[in-house]
Amino acid sequence: MKNNQRDNDQRWIKQGLRFSFKWCVLVIPLLSACAPILLAGGAATGYYIGKDQRSFQQIASDATITASINAKYIKDSAVSAININVDTRDGIVTLYGSVPTDVVEERAVKLASEVEGVKKIISKITVVGK
Repeated sequence: MKNNQRDNDQRWIKQGLRFSFKWCVLVIPLLSACAPILLAGGAATGYYIGKDQRSFQQIASDATITASINAKYIKDSAVSAININVDTRDGIVTLYGSVPTDVVEERAVKLASEVEGVKKIISKITVVGK
């Protein structure tokens, strides 16, 4: 009885190893194809940070401000996040894009000014509905 059980166990182990090997043969090449993309993305980020005169903390702070403003635009019914581009550098926010009315442009500036860390807002928004 014990020999029969050992034979069954060995057969399951061999089948499991074959199954694992097949998955390794299929999955590892797919993962390795992602490696150049990940490395290139990391290199691009490193290049960007290396070329920027701001500290890593300032870059992170500016990115947080930009993301917070975009989140406000997404939640707002009047301002379209798709039509306004937000650029932040050293806490100074520049808004680009086009909106249908002066009211929407003023609302976009107001929403941006409510975000913590914003020092100044430069509006380069074009009102196209005039």
